[in-house]
Amino acid sequence: MSGATNDGRALSTTTRIGLTLIAGGAVANIYYNQPLLAVLVTEFGERAALLVPTASLVGYGLGILFLVPLGDALPRRDLIVWQLLGLAAALVAAALSPNLAVLAAASLVIGVLACAAQQAVPFAAELAPDASRGRIVGGVMTGLLSGILLARTASGFVGAQFGWRAVFFAAAGLAVVMAGVALRTLPRSAPTRRLRYRALMTSLLHLVRSQPILRNASLSQALLFASFNAFWATLALLVEAPPFNLTAAGAGLFGVIGVAGALIAPYSGRYSDRRGARPVVIAGSLFVAAAFVVLALAGQVSLVAIGAGVLLLDIGINGALIANQTRAYALAPGARGRINTVLFTAIFIGGAAGAFLGSRAFLLAGWLGVCAVGGAFALAALAVSWRGGRSRPT
Repeated sequence: MSGATNDGRALSTTTRIGLTLIAGGAVANIYYNQPLLAVLVTEFGERAALLVPTASLVGYGLGILFLVPLGDALPRRDLIVWQLLGLAAALVAAALSPNLAVLAAASLVIGVLACAAQQAVPFAAELAPDASRGRIVGGVMTGLLSGILLARTASGFVGAQFGWRAVFFAAAGLAVVMAGVALRTLPRSAPTRRLRYRALMTSLLHLVRSQPILRNASLSQALLFASFNAFWATLALLVEAPPFNLTAAGAGLFGVIGVAGALIAPYSGRYSDRRGARPVVIAGSLFVAAAFVVLALAGQVSLVAIGAGVLLLDIGINGALIANQTRAYALAPGARGRINTVLFTAIFIGGAAGAFLGSRAFLLAGWLGVCAVGGAFALAALAVSWRGGRSRPT
């Protein structure tokens, strides 16, 4: 690594704030659709509830797989800027969609380009001093996680007041602003090695084969994210129906509760820096499992119970995520973009599976079906993270 990476001089306060805003603002785009699903179903039919959120998550996973590795071979700031400008164009296409097919295709492209958020996270890890990497990554991830959660609140409010198309037009304008933020706040950086794209992609397989800790972190977090998305992909369908009868704005307000869970990220990073990551991952899995117990017992009759479930869910998944990132980024300093690709490709494949299975469970078995799917994923993550103590870095 460069001297700036080792001593942290390149990670000024302005750069850290810029990375935090970009991470949160970019990732928000794949979640704007969720509070709008009831409205989209009314306009485009029931398949919209399945296709639109799944397409955006699948696109995000594809972007992480095929675009994020380029950060190890090309200047990350330039990649972030161009992805944000392309994202603005895709959001305009979504806002102008005349039918479900166009909206689903635009959602896929939005997901691909929104992975600019995942360029910001390894950028922070690259610039951070070694002794405080977990804390600094946790701070940037607080922005990313807050973007995930506040996206639903903002989308629900704007959608209720001005219609769903206004949400995508506003998001396009925000993407252009974020491109300007990237140009003003992020340092120019040169990769430590020049690798051809084929070599970058081939090295992903080598990392998966050679690093058992990376495999364990990726699988446990993918299972937790499946739980997360099984819940959030169906929440609007629950609370906008009797007995709650909330609007899209009301459904989006649950994202505000989740922000409290996102604030756990820096503390998780500090603990992982000092004591190790595995206990944090195990605790996070238990929190997620507990959330679905609460949601199954009282989520169909009590908004307070739903709020408690949201808080438990977000504390658990966010704490585990920072811990898994901290242990993964420590494995191969020159390959943090590719490590991020392996980790988050797995996570968003899990997220897409969770959104799909959660939606199917809601249609077939109602809210208890969603809780069964989410709880099963959480228990599987607990089993994987428990076994992770046997893994050693190579």
